[in-house]
Amino acid sequence: MRPDVAVGVADPALAARLGLPLAGEGEAELLLVHQGDRLVLAGDAKRYGHPLAVDFVAGRAAHRRRFGGGRGQLVARACGLARGVTPSVVDATAGLGRDAFVLASLGAEVLLIERVAAILALLEDGLARARLDPEIGEIAARMALVHGDATHGLAALVASGGVAPQVIHLDPMFPHRDKSALVKKEMRLFRTLAGDDPDAPRLLEAALDVATHRVVVKRPRKAPPIEGPSPHHVIEDRTSRYDLYVHRRLEA
Repeated sequence: MRPDVAVGVADPALAARLGLPLAGEGEAELLLVHQGDRLVLAGDAKRYGHPLAVDFVAGRAAHRRRFGGGRGQLVARACGLARGVTPSVVDATAGLGRDAFVLASLGAEVLLIERVAAILALLEDGLARARLDPEIGEIAARMALVHGDATHGLAALVASGGVAPQVIHLDPMFPHRDKSALVKKEMRLFRTLAGDDPDAPRLLEAALDVATHRVVVKRPRKAPPIEGPSPHHVIEDRTSRYDLYVHRRLEA
């Protein structure tokens, strides 16, 4: 989390567990609070728009699950999901869990690692609601979540999550110089909290050490690769690109 962004938490027990201040104990730019049946992260509406929540049951996640293209989706192809092949995946930069949910909906066991405490809380809440849903509970059961910074101690985090690191998926925050890239207020709120990832080369190095079969790195289509070894393969669509670092072939 960016050190200059203050997050207040409305619930005392949650604040204590996350190690974040209670709302009202200082100047908080963002507030973690329950609204209805869900936990949301809210900020100034003019700047950030609607509060941010993780919802795997409805909305964008449900639409992508039904109509997203199955194993033909870019993330599925990058992670090696093919007919008869369903590797286990570590999403070492979980974010809002959208790519992880796609992979889990296609049958993969997925470990999500998230370093930002407030985002972790949103993921916990979204997964808890998803596990109670009769339609997607089985999908959510394939998703495990741990709190930690994958740049430091990735092997220990993976071991604690109990998912074999056949594939490690990375989606480090890429610095946007163009303000127009932040038009979506939802992403503006997320980026304000998470910040950029200047340690991406170290993250890639850690992932290459831990993954047994491949590391896949999601990038904006025209962004340079992460500093370090060159990717073995590249696949892309109109807006995104995956750089693939392959140790060995995935098999059924």
